[in-house]
Amino acid sequence: MANNVRKKKVNNPINQDALEEEHRIRKAFKDKDWAEIKSSDSWMIFKVMSEFVEGFEKLAKIGPCVTIFGSARIKPSHPYYKMAEDIAEELVNNGYGVVTGGGPGIMEAGNRGAKRAGGKSVGLNIYLPHEQKGNIYIDADKLITFDYFFVRKVMFIKYSQGFIIMPGGFGTLDELSEALTLIQTKKIGRFPIVLVGKKFWGGLVEWIRKTLVSEKMVSEEDLELFNVVDTPKEAVKVINDFYTKYLLSPNF
Repeated sequence: MANNVRKKKVNNPINQDALEEEHRIRKAFKDKDWAEIKSSDSWMIFKVMSEFVEGFEKLAKIGPCVTIFGSARIKPSHPYYKMAEDIAEELVNNGYGVVTGGGPGIMEAGNRGAKRAGGKSVGLNIYLPHEQKGNIYIDADKLITFDYFFVRKVMFIKYSQGFIIMPGGFGTLDELSEALTLIQTKKIGRFPIVLVGKKFWGGLVEWIRKTLVSEKMVSEEDLELFNVVDTPKEAVKVINDFYTKYLLSPNF
């Protein structure tokens, strides 16, 4: 009887996730001898190098692109999905390729719109515990799957002429704050960052203004590092206006 109860608990998906999480935590803090540490770290270095090499080789040839970020949880029936698709199509019509994180939701919508418009459709996918597969709208020769988030983030920053930030969760916020930090600290040159959805992003922008600026955690000028819009045409206009201002074009 007790064995049956125990089996049922282990087979419960929630309990199974908890066990796996506990195993990962224990493994992370497990004592390792020097030989094990050296061997593990050496292989990690080679793996990281290989991901950088593959990324640089493939993405150096794609030409000017804009990255679309957003939630993987958005369904095709959601208005945000359609908006991301329309933004991608508008970008292609203005001479840009489209880069996404390669997964479902907003990412799929971005690749779908680029594909529909006949433009370059790039996917920078990531291996996750619950398997995020590349969506079917990515060009076959432009899908790269990474193990390491930080390598993937370098590729987004290095090969994008702008970021379109659709509604999303922690991952989307991570990419947004990474880009803003690098521009603010002048580690990279400024490029356009566009938040789409005034209602969705309004609370965050207000918090930045009322809390971060008033507490002098960021400056008033930092609010100029991004734009907030509501439509696909407005989003692409911000990208085009930025490069027109600096006498650049999508074909550089």
